[in-house]
Amino acid sequence: MEKTYDPHAIEQHIYRFWEERGHFAPQGSGRPYCIMIPPPNVTGTLHMGHAFQDTLMDLLIRYHRMQGDNTLWQVGTDHAGIATQMVVERQLKAEGRSRHELGREAFIERVWQWREESGGTITEQLRRMGASLDWSRERFTMDAGLSRAVREVFVRLYEEGLIYRGKRLVNWDPVLQTAISDLEVIPDEEQGHLWDIHYPLSDGSGHLTVATTRPETMLGDSAVAVNPDDERYQALVGREVHLPLTGRRIPVIADPYVDPEFGSGCLKITPAHDFNDYQVGLRHDLPMINILTEDAHISEQAPARYQGLDRYEARERVVADLEAQGLMGTIRPHRLMVPRGDRTGAVVEPFLTDQWFVKVAPLAEPAVQAVQDGRIEFVPDNWRKTYFEWMRNIEDWCISRQIWWGHRIPAWYDDMGRCYVGYSEAEVRQRHGLGETIPLQQDEDVLDTWFSSALWPFSTLGWPDPTEDLQTFYPTNVLVTGFDIIFFWVARMIMMGLKFMGDVPFHQVYIHGLIRDSEGQKMSKSKGNVLDPIDLIDGIDAGSLVAKRTSGLMQPHLQDQIEQQTRQHFPDGIPAFGCDALRFTFAALATTGRDIRFDLGRVEGYRNFCNKLWNAARYVLMNTEGQDTGLQGGDLAPSLADRWIVSRLQRIEAEAEAHIQDYRFDLLAQCLYDFTWHEYCDWYLELSKPVLQDREATAAAQRATRRTLVQVLDAILRLLHPIMPFITEEIWQQLRPLVGGQGETIQTQPYPRVDDDRIDSAAEDELAWIQALVMAVRRIRSEMDIAPSRPLPVLLKDWREADRERYQRNQAFIGTLARLESVQWLGQDADVPESATALVGEMRVLIPVAGLVDKEAELARLEREMGKLRQNVERAEAKLANSSFVEKAPAEVVARERERLEENRHALQQLEGQAERIRAL
Repeated sequence: MEKTYDPHAIEQHIYRFWEERGHFAPQGSGRPYCIMIPPPNVTGTLHMGHAFQDTLMDLLIRYHRMQGDNTLWQVGTDHAGIATQMVVERQLKAEGRSRHELGREAFIERVWQWREESGGTITEQLRRMGASLDWSRERFTMDAGLSRAVREVFVRLYEEGLIYRGKRLVNWDPVLQTAISDLEVIPDEEQGHLWDIHYPLSDGSGHLTVATTRPETMLGDSAVAVNPDDERYQALVGREVHLPLTGRRIPVIADPYVDPEFGSGCLKITPAHDFNDYQVGLRHDLPMINILTEDAHISEQAPARYQGLDRYEARERVVADLEAQGLMGTIRPHRLMVPRGDRTGAVVEPFLTDQWFVKVAPLAEPAVQAVQDGRIEFVPDNWRKTYFEWMRNIEDWCISRQIWWGHRIPAWYDDMGRCYVGYSEAEVRQRHGLGETIPLQQDEDVLDTWFSSALWPFSTLGWPDPTEDLQTFYPTNVLVTGFDIIFFWVARMIMMGLKFMGDVPFHQVYIHGLIRDSEGQKMSKSKGNVLDPIDLIDGIDAGSLVAKRTSGLMQPHLQDQIEQQTRQHFPDGIPAFGCDALRFTFAALATTGRDIRFDLGRVEGYRNFCNKLWNAARYVLMNTEGQDTGLQGGDLAPSLADRWIVSRLQRIEAEAEAHIQDYRFDLLAQCLYDFTWHEYCDWYLELSKPVLQDREATAAAQRATRRTLVQVLDAILRLLHPIMPFITEEIWQQLRPLVGGQGETIQTQPYPRVDDDRIDSAAEDELAWIQALVMAVRRIRSEMDIAPSRPLPVLLKDWREADRERYQRNQAFIGTLARLESVQWLGQDADVPESATALVGEMRVLIPVAGLVDKEAELARLEREMGKLRQNVERAEAKLANSSFVEKAPAEVVARERERLEENRHALQQLEGQAERIRAL
């Protein structure tokens, strides 16, 4: 093995070996185990959320592969209708062209060309993360097979009356000029205004005052609503008001939706431009007046004076005209949530338009039942409630989009506007007896990307054909996903799976939290806190990191602020940590919480863990290669340490198994880290030295220790492999001949399982006593600042005969680890010289200080150290007492100052305690 661990020297060549040798394909004779990857956008690049989620899926896949299960991790990408179309349209714009100039067919060809040339970025990045996906089965939501499945589902649902076309309110992006899903709408809190407008009563007896944040929408008002229990307005219900600026009269209606405590208690109702008003309009059969065009200008349904104006120009004119007529009341600042399109940043409008919809209620009922009766389990269980709340208040799903890239709606229209739905134009003509002379025009819209994603668990396996893969791997085992798409994807897959397969698409849904930065902020381009997982693997210099974070900003004015923050947090850039350290960090962070704070310091710590494992392996190989490790048989005389580490390994194997079954990957990482670092490396490797270095040790004893060294390391590598695949493969290849490993990769080795017969509680108890004695001596060394290399005389008092017997059995171990000069067993009445003391159970461990510590010199040294710490504490306290600093400095700077203060206080307290102990000598 190389002397130094270098992840870049091993990772990519190991992955190529795995992929070229077909090790990711389903194999094994065990039960089928399948996970569907949530298909990333073909336009996408790997972000921290992907990397986190994919690490957890790969952990499960590798574990089940090692269990001998017939394991499939299905890979594929999503065509990402809007995102992909935007990418290609930007390319055309740079060439001075538009998609409309190109035409639909040529534009679609251009998108396919882009996909072939540039659409594989994220799949290559998945390889860099060690994702063991079966690339031979890679699917794409626009490939021929999945497109056929989409048409099949659409036609069947339409024929059952579960898909229909109608005019309803949708989220409308006026830049893209298409309907978008709720997930593509980002609500931002912004500063706006609240305008009070007076609506005169038609009989001239007064007016009603309404408040609005969008005064231009009053041009489309259909009513003024009051609460039926509001006594102030009960007499006005059924009367009419003049709608200012329009010449129209609208009714006063009563509806329980109105909050009598908000504003005046009167609410303007604009059914075509507000989702809540739309429901009120349906209840009262109000006219739906759409006053906006597709590009958010004022339409012909508004008075001529406003037609053609941009919505914000119209706002200014409406306000001015109302003021001129004396109908404008108070205008006051108001914080409000503004819905913006995640792709364009444009303010999204509720817009009344003809769209295709899925009638969801009949599909939702069995999907609710599947979770209620336990056929689908949410992990953690609390997400059931979220799922039920949404499913029981579900609304019909808008599935059409006004773009060109995607699955085109399989519907055709004749000259009379009659609609025919079918698998193709030819099939439609044949079924309905429409000759070639009758012109048919296919619907211009495409399906929502989520429609094809909803079919993912069965369409990728060959449906609608009854394939062997479908029979083998459906239902899949677990879906791993974030809570933010329970509604948009999880619920729809359950509905479609039950509808078309007659069974649930997966048995468990593991919901993980969302990765945030170290301060708990959402990672976003506009905040300038995005981390690229590949940068953490390969490293990146500060200049390149700044350039990456400030390019393509939707809000260019934030560039200087983002650059400043980046240089402050990463003055030297980001060092290269390698993939395994990053993956181990993700596993360690996979708690049951909703939010996961990502701290670069954790990655650095787990990079050190990789170094520790590498160095341990080098020690083992140096002491076992070319030596007898018991492969050919021979007598074995295991030491206490051998029996102890094997026993501890059994308990860790049981723990690891339980944590994986419970999806507690954080606890899995912690128990493997603690066992590997603290028990195997820190203790067992040291305990192996007295046996291996003892010239008088028997061949059976040394053979047993060498055998234990390699076998326990082999088990550690197999336990760690699902989390850290690269380093474990590299070391295992070196270790394989020493343990008689079968097969060419660690991936196909069995995951370690507990053997209760190898648990040795007596060995664990005895070794725990040795550890307590050694740690007692080491603690005194540390507190008294005695060099670790200096042998120490030890006095033992208040001991029992069992303590003496344990010491005598393990004298070699204790002497080596504690660096003892001598050990003296004192009787009950023996005088004790001035000594530093520690306890091991009831036994006192005494180290005489005469000649070991210069009391006055040590106190003087400690006083100097404490003086520096007191100055640091005083300086920090003064800084934090300064309100100007606390209020004006960035929050992270203030937090770091508080952290430093606590660190200095703790260090001062430690030194004061040490000085007190020395004074007492």
